[in-house]
Amino acid sequence: MNIALIGYGKMGKAIEEIALQKGHSIALKIDAMNLQEFTAENLQQCDVAIEFTGPHTAVQNIKTCIAASIPVISGSTGWLDHWADVEEYCRDNEGTLLYASNFSIGVNIFFEVNKKLASLMAPHKDYAVTVEEVHHTEKKDAPSGTAITLAEQIMQEFPDK
Repeated sequence: MNIALIGYGKMGKAIEEIALQKGHSIALKIDAMNLQEFTAENLQQCDVAIEFTGPHTAVQNIKTCIAASIPVISGSTGWLDHWADVEEYCRDNEGTLLYASNFSIGVNIFFEVNKKLASLMAPHKDYAVTVEEVHHTEKKDAPSGTAITLAEQIMQEFPDK
């Protein structure tokens, strides 16, 4: 598979390493230094785009890939207030987008446990629920998409909180 990496920070480099180990090719690497190469023409050599950028660029990056008929996997966070617009754009352009705030199997299991725990605690009004996050000093988004997802799951069961 020929992959476009949109965002070549820590995650982009980690994805590249794993993709190459699994026999895939990195056909395009885009970061802040070579944005001029992020074109529909260059995307045509790719089977899929994997997008890990930031909240200010993710929406346009996704739309650029969809406009080029390239499926997108996005792990960028902080842009979900534009979700409806992106969903409509994908639908209107017959695009494919897979989004997750965290792609770790362990964290996704934790998400399911969190939902169950929130539903079990919700009837007990004497409980107060909080989410606290600690991460490394190089973390660019705070709170992280993972913390936001956990909090949103809890808030679905505790609408008054």
